[in-house]
Amino acid sequence: MAFWKQLSLSFLVIVAGLLLWAWFVPGADGVLRRIGVPQSVVALVSPVGQDSAGAGAGGQPAGSAQQQTQGQRQGQGDGGRRAGPAATLVVVRAVTIGTVNDRLSALGTGDAIQSVTVMPQVSGTLAEIAIRSGDRVEKGQVIARLENEEQRIARDQAQVALKSATEKNELFSNLKSAVSRIDAFDAAIALEAADLALASAELEFKRREIVAPIGGVAGIVTVNPGDNVTTSTAIATLDDRSELLVDFWVPERFAPVVKVGQPLTATPVARPGKLYEGSVEAVDNRIDEASRTLRIRARIGNDNDDLRAGMAFTVVMSFDGERYPAVDPLSVQWDSDGSFVWRVTDGKAEKVVVRIVQRNPDAVLVEAELAEGDRIVTEGIQRVRAGRPVEVLGDEAGKTSADGEKPVASR
Repeated sequence: MAFWKQLSLSFLVIVAGLLLWAWFVPGADGVLRRIGVPQSVVALVSPVGQDSAGAGAGGQPAGSAQQQTQGQRQGQGDGGRRAGPAATLVVVRAVTIGTVNDRLSALGTGDAIQSVTVMPQVSGTLAEIAIRSGDRVEKGQVIARLENEEQRIARDQAQVALKSATEKNELFSNLKSAVSRIDAFDAAIALEAADLALASAELEFKRREIVAPIGGVAGIVTVNPGDNVTTSTAIATLDDRSELLVDFWVPERFAPVVKVGQPLTATPVARPGKLYEGSVEAVDNRIDEASRTLRIRARIGNDNDDLRAGMAFTVVMSFDGERYPAVDPLSVQWDSDGSFVWRVTDGKAEKVVVRIVQRNPDAVLVEAELAEGDRIVTEGIQRVRAGRPVEVLGDEAGKTSADGEKPVASR
């Protein structure tokens, strides 16, 4: 092939490549303009969309993307120097005051104010049971009797002996001139001995009767007439449940504030709707080393006889407590120095170090230099910086806007 043909073919290939490059590569029209290619040629080889993007509204060249970006940055920088740093959009909530250790709730067990298991004073055979299970008895009432025939006979013999000694002593007293002083003295001693023997016989006879030492309600009677009982056999259990004693345990931090006579309320676990008022009856004198708790005994009324010994109670007591600032749980942040919150003061963010005292679902009690009503950032926290201006969205509580939706700032 001739040289001029090779040169022509190479030129055509180069032109075709330039055309393809200018057609498919974005920004190629800008490169052509910078190297001096006329606008009319650039318009022929460039796509319609690419050409219009490279020209301004009046058909003039728009310049390179780098020049436009630099111009935008320069404009933003000039505007920033004129208006200062942009304010961060946040949502705040006012500080409230919360109380800790102002309420105590504990589980306790009730017991009758008096409870006695009645046992015989002597051994013997049961002849009679005078009560039934559930009966209300009075103090001194006979609840059972043992067989007492032998003791009755001994009592009658003692009565006869006392009668004889009494008559003999009276006879010697009337015949002082006819008897010696020794005989009169022996008669007086015999009278005293007979009197004591009768008292002992009557005591043995009386012990065959089993009486109630207190008034109360009898429990289930587990013995029957004819049973041979001893001094360790339980005849019945008597409970005076006109009032109940409830023993419960409280953490040792409440030891200085629980006092005798302090009011409380008790609710039976089995009857959640019933509330009984009472007071502290006694406070133990030491802390249990194993559980680190203090034993408290309360007294509650049982006027309607609804309660029973052994029931479980939820005891509630109220105290003055300790007051601390309360902030929203979302407002507490952490860094290398510990926990803190952002407080908005005069339109700027201020970092306040806090120590968490108690976490609740709706608020966190903290120990910090915060006052009631201080505005604490709850949303938009991640973009807040100390001393930088902030713009509060809504009021202190972040109330809903006019369209009914709560405004939310990015965190």
